[in-house]
Amino acid sequence: MNRIFLAIGLGLAVSGAALAQQKTAKDQIVGAWTLVSVVSEMDDGKKGEPFGPSPKGVIIFSNDGHFSLFQSRAEIPKIAASDRAKATPEEAQGIVASSIAYYGTYVIDESTKVMSVNLAASTYANVAAIPDQKRTITLLTSDELKFDNPKTPNGMTLRTAWKRAVAP
Repeated sequence: MNRIFLAIGLGLAVSGAALAQQKTAKDQIVGAWTLVSVVSEMDDGKKGEPFGPSPKGVIIFSNDGHFSLFQSRAEIPKIAASDRAKATPEEAQGIVASSIAYYGTYVIDESTKVMSVNLAASTYANVAAIPDQKRTITLLTSDELKFDNPKTPNGMTLRTAWKRAVAP
């Protein structure tokens, strides 16, 4: 009888320790991630790659709920002038169409794996003006992160894939 209680007690202790070691989504997401892909999908099913087939980017999540994101095409158009404030309209359009950056705060609902983000600023001010934006986490492992932005201002869903950044 004592052996049965001992076995039950050990089983509960081991399962309790395993549960205690499981990390929350917020614990897992903290750190730096490099961009793998960005795929856009319109309501009619049409897909695209807004930053091309080999996008560049990084997203960094802090443990106190802040984040910063930068995404771009592999090649951003260069400005002929030595002063970025003197870009031609065509150069400026090319840069705007090739990149986005923003930062703010985030909270993850552990039960739904939905991340709510509030942008403090963005290179696309229209996006920063939208409060409590949602990102649905579709995959989160120690070295892989995927999430969807279910509705952008222009009516598309953005699906982004990231890999854990490694130290140089």
